[in-house]
Formats: sequence, C-alpha cells, structure tokens
Amino acid sequence: QVQLVESGGGLVQPGGSLRLSCAASGSIFSIYTMGWYRQAPGKQRELVAAITSGGSTNYIDSVKGRFTISKDNAKNTVYLRMNSLKPEDTAVYYCNYEHYGYNYWGQGTQVTVSS
Repeated sequence: QVQLVESGGGLVQPGGSLRLSCAASGSIFSIYTMGWYRQAPGKQRELVAAITSGGSTNYIDSVKGRFTISKDNAKNTVYLRMNSLKPEDTAVYYCNYEHYGYNYWGQGTQVTVSS
C-alpha cells in the first residue's frame, strides 16, 4: 500500500503561483511514475504532469512552460510548481502513484484561480 498526502492548494489571482506537494509513504518501489491529475467541475480527470523514478517528465500542452514537476527522493515527495496561473487551471488536483499498473491516489487539493 502507498499513502499519498497532498498540500499546497488554495486561492490565487490570475498570473500568480502555487506549489503543490505530495508526500508518499508505505511500500515505495524503486520503479514508479508519479503524476498530478486535475478535475474541473463537469470535466473528466486529466493528467497534468508526470515524473518517472528515473526523472523523465511529461506535461500536457496547456501547462508547458508554466508548470514544473519535480521530486525529492530523500523525502519521497513530488512537487508541482505552477506559475502564470489562469482561471482555466481551476480544479481539484490529485496526486497519483503508479507501479506496474497499480494506482494510488491522494485525497485531492483545490486550486482556484480567480480575481
């Protein structure tokens, strides 16, 4: 089992920044992918950014150049730095841990971008 605890969401004005954190605990394997998904009201959950245990990253087009995913192996923590936030980034953001098809989810953290 893997437990994920997210933090860092909140209300921010357009153009502002936030950093989300996801701390993982439990049976952390050496090979995994961790990612941040988001789900806006009335929309499907979508993958925003992911990072592999080897450090490879990928992003959806709408956040490229604005969001950065990173990890601290010593702390088993993944971060999502979000800059130049837009109202369309408003959603509940979920942390995900995937290991050979096994998926674990955090509880979600609300990000609201509004003036």
